[in-house]
Amino acid sequence: MRKALLDTVWADAELVWEFHRLRHRPKPCSAAVALGCNDLGVAAHAAELYHRGLFPVVVFSGGNSRETARAFPRGEGVHYRERALELGVPDEAILVEPHATNTGENITLSREVLAAAGIEVSSLMLVSMPYMERRAFATTRKVWPEVEPVCASAPVSLTEYALRTQHGTELIDMIVGDFQRLIEYPRKGFAIPQKIPPIVYSAYRRLVVAGFRSRML
Repeated sequence: MRKALLDTVWADAELVWEFHRLRHRPKPCSAAVALGCNDLGVAAHAAELYHRGLFPVVVFSGGNSRETARAFPRGEGVHYRERALELGVPDEAILVEPHATNTGENITLSREVLAAAGIEVSSLMLVSMPYMERRAFATTRKVWPEVEPVCASAPVSLTEYALRTQHGTELIDMIVGDFQRLIEYPRKGFAIPQKIPPIVYSAYRRLVVAGFRSRML
């Protein structure tokens, strides 16, 4: 019974995970913004996309949060830059935005950094954790509607991501928290609304009832 329950929970989490991922086709963009978080793999994926010639400059955006202060004491953007340099991204292709504490600030402050550098942006690659793609897209459409956002993240399954990042069931809490923000943030003016299929919303509600609520608003 316990395994059956766990299998059901994981199946629901996979439904929500896949909804978060937009699966945009990568294409050349004016610039990229890598959204700071607790996963240094975001910086690595941004470096990979840079080496594929998909953008000429990347902004590593992020200050600190309760989840990242210990791992990235100098700030998410700074540590991302250091990782990208290790992976061969030239310093002249990197900008750092060291103050953002949420996704809206990631975008608005990165916009200011790019403008100060004299970089004109018509399309923007948003590099994030897989389950942040949809929220990054919805936020950018709201706060920077002039640009075309293209979302990118490591092409991994929920199981692969959990193993790679050594997350336990708290990963499900994170996925649920991001989903709730897709619902609530448009009401607050932080993002554009997203059409949510009933099957995905039902999976989300079952996860909430099952207790995966620690990252909810």
